[in-house]
Amino acid sequence: MIEAIGLKALHRIDPEAAHGLAIRALRAGLTPCPGPVSSARLATTLAGMTLANPVGLAAGFDKNATAIAPLSAAGFGFIEVGAATPLPQPGNEKPRLFRLTEDRAAINRFGFNNEGMDAICARLAAAKRTIPVGLNLGANKTSTDRAADFARVMEAARDHVDFATVNVSSPNTERLRDLQGKAALAGLLEGVMAVRGTTPVMLKIAPDLTEEEISDVAQVATEAGVSAIIATNTTLSREGLKSAHKGEAGGLSGAPLFEKSTRVLARLSTLTQVPIIGVGGISTADHAYAKICAGACAVQLYTALVYGGLSMVAEIARGIDALLARDGFANVSEAIGSKREEWL
Repeated sequence: MIEAIGLKALHRIDPEAAHGLAIRALRAGLTPCPGPVSSARLATTLAGMTLANPVGLAAGFDKNATAIAPLSAAGFGFIEVGAATPLPQPGNEKPRLFRLTEDRAAINRFGFNNEGMDAICARLAAAKRTIPVGLNLGANKTSTDRAADFARVMEAARDHVDFATVNVSSPNTERLRDLQGKAALAGLLEGVMAVRGTTPVMLKIAPDLTEEEISDVAQVATEAGVSAIIATNTTLSREGLKSAHKGEAGGLSGAPLFEKSTRVLARLSTLTQVPIIGVGGISTADHAYAKICAGACAVQLYTALVYGGLSMVAEIARGIDALLARDGFANVSEAIGSKREEWL
């Protein structure tokens, strides 16, 4: 009830201001923190990491790594913070975050606003990690060599995180998505892998790729030796939206992305053995389970928290457990790809 009242109050103010208040509430201990949610069915591994459950927090919620401890106790199996760029940057002009309440969605054009890798890595180094914590790597808007930016952040963070994600799929930094091209992506990943040490590297892709581009991503990711592919980031599509803010520029996340992102991950899973993390439109256990059955080994969520609150994390994890039991799976790993054909 307290969470519901809090969400209603937050929805009366500017979305970005509300997000800042939510982070402060987390740090003040005013949010649900059930601790690890796990069972024999939910426990799994990802990129050599042991997860209590396969439900993760997507990057963008805790951009500056200021709420690692409370988020780690919120029921997630793993969390991802950032994105971090080499230099601090303010991001794009405000307003840059819009609620699409009727669509259970959001549009953002933040533009990698963050305090920079030095501040973020210092917090990561000081954090006591009780679950796997990863960092989303970004490039500065003004950079003349964005591929080198990713490597710089990787090198700074590698000893303080359990994994790192190369994010070339944000639509809010001009020409960033050009780095998803086959040759550019191969070169970028080569640079990051050369300085990663032993830290697993993941690749986050856009949902707006063609069949040929998905095939190229699968090939490059496999050859580069990345530990997982995160499918997907936000979309530029506005198909079927009802909300007043549907025409705002930026990346769309939330419920409308579910089907599109799930089809991309299913297709990708037929082209590579690299593990896939399913992201996009998850707000229930059924959604998360559908992505697992489509080929994902784990999932991440973010936008749904705006509408459902942090308590939904534990609910989704327990719901996945019940669905696995219903379908006779002893462990989540057995369910991966079990209904892939429905999404191809």
